[in-house]
Amino acid sequence: MDKLLAIIKREYLQRVRSRMFVVWTILGPLMLVFFSVVPALVFGIKAGEPTRIAVVDETGKMFERVRAAIVDEEGLDKAEEATETNNPIKNINASPQERVKNASRNLGGSFIVEPYNLNGRSLEESERELNQQVLKHQLDGYLIIPRDVLTSGQISYHGRNTGDVVTMDQIHDRVATAIRTQIIAEANVPQKIFADVNRPLKMDSQRITEKGTERDTGAGFIMVLVVGFLIYLMLVTYGQVILGAVVEEKETRIAEVLFSSVRSFTLMMGKLIGVSLVALTQYGIWAIVFLLFALYGVGALAARGIPVALPHIAPSLIIYFIIFFLLGYFIYATIYALVGAMVTTTQEGGQVALPVIFLLMIGFYLSFAVMRSPDSSFGFWVSMIPFWAPITMMVRIVTGQPPFWEIALSILICIATVVLLIWLAARVYRIGMLMYGKRASIPEVIRWVRQP
Repeated sequence: MDKLLAIIKREYLQRVRSRMFVVWTILGPLMLVFFSVVPALVFGIKAGEPTRIAVVDETGKMFERVRAAIVDEEGLDKAEEATETNNPIKNINASPQERVKNASRNLGGSFIVEPYNLNGRSLEESERELNQQVLKHQLDGYLIIPRDVLTSGQISYHGRNTGDVVTMDQIHDRVATAIRTQIIAEANVPQKIFADVNRPLKMDSQRITEKGTERDTGAGFIMVLVVGFLIYLMLVTYGQVILGAVVEEKETRIAEVLFSSVRSFTLMMGKLIGVSLVALTQYGIWAIVFLLFALYGVGALAARGIPVALPHIAPSLIIYFIIFFLLGYFIYATIYALVGAMVTTTQEGGQVALPVIFLLMIGFYLSFAVMRSPDSSFGFWVSMIPFWAPITMMVRIVTGQPPFWEIALSILICIATVVLLIWLAARVYRIGMLMYGKRASIPEVIRWVRQP
C-alpha cells in the first residue's frame, strides 16, 4: 500500500505542479464565461441597415397584408422579446425549439416594405428594372406574389443576399402568415377562430412513479448527456496523458529498476489513479467555479425580483450520476492504460487509441433505442455491457427506473471490468516493458497475458 500511495503521489504532484495544469485550470473558467457571454452579445448586435424589400403584387389585394405581416410582425417580435425572450426565466425554462426561435429573432434585422406597381408593364420588364435597383443598392430584394398564390402557395424572392438564412426564414414565415389570413378572410372565417386554431399547444408531461406523479422537466435526460459528454471530454484531454504516463518508463528504459522494487499491477494502478486524480482535481475546480457563477446569476435575478424556477433533480439521480460518471471514466481510462502497455511510443499509442472514442460514441447511439423502450430485453443487456452502461443505464434510470438489483449488477460489472482491465494492462506491461525494438501484435499480447 505504501508503494501504491508513493506512485499516486508522484504522478499527481508531478502534473499538478506543472505550468500547463495551472494555465488550463485558469483558462477553463475564463473560456466558460467567454462562451456564455459572447454569444448573448453577438445575438444583440443589429448589424447593417433595415432590409429594403419591394413587393410585386399581381393579385392586387395582398400587399397590405404582406406589408403588415413583415413590418408589424417585427413589432410583435420586439414586444415578445421585451416580455418573454429577454426574460431570464423564459430563457432558462425554454425548450430547444424556443431557444432557436429566440436566437433567430435577436439576429434578424428590421424591414422596410414598399409596393412596386406594374403600370401595365410585363413581369419580365419589371424584373429587369428591379434587378438594376438591387444592383445599385437601391433595394435589397423584391418579392413576387403571383395571381394564383392562394391556390398554388408559391412565391419568389430575388435579392442580393439570399445566404442570410435568418432573414429568408423570417420573410417566408411572415408572408405565409399573410397568405393564410387572406384565405381565412375570403372564407369569411372570423379572425378570432383563426387565432384560436393557430394557438400553439403546450403539453405538461407528468412522470408516474411508485411515489406518485412528478413533472418531467427534462433535467434527467440532460444529466445523461452530461455524463457522456464529461467522459468524452476527460478522455480527449487526459486520455493521452494516461497513455503517456504508462509509456514513460518504456521510453526511458528503467524497467529493470522499477520491477525490482514494485509489482507491475501496483505500478499500473498507481499511475492510473494518480493521473485520474489530476483530471478530477481540474474538473472539480471548474465545477466549483461554474456553480459559483450560476449562483451569482440566480442571486442577481432574485435581487431584481425575478424568481428562478430551477429544475428539480432527485438526490438519488445525482448519486447515480456521480457513480456512473466515475465508472465510465475509469473504464475508458484503463483502456488507454492497456493501449499504453502494448505500444512503445506515445505517437503510436495515439493512433491505436482512436477506436476508443468510437466505442464510447456507440453508447450515445444505443441510448436512443433504450430511451424508447427502457424495460425491454435489449435495454437490459445493453445496460449490462460495461463499455456502454454508464450512458445506457443512466437512460434507463431517467426514463424507466429499473429495479435496484439491475442497477447494482451493472455497477458491479463495471467495477469488475475496471479491475480486469488494470490486471490485463499490468500483465502486458510487465512483459512488454522488457521487449526491445518489437511492436506487440495481438497474438503476442494474448501470449503475454497467459504467461505466469
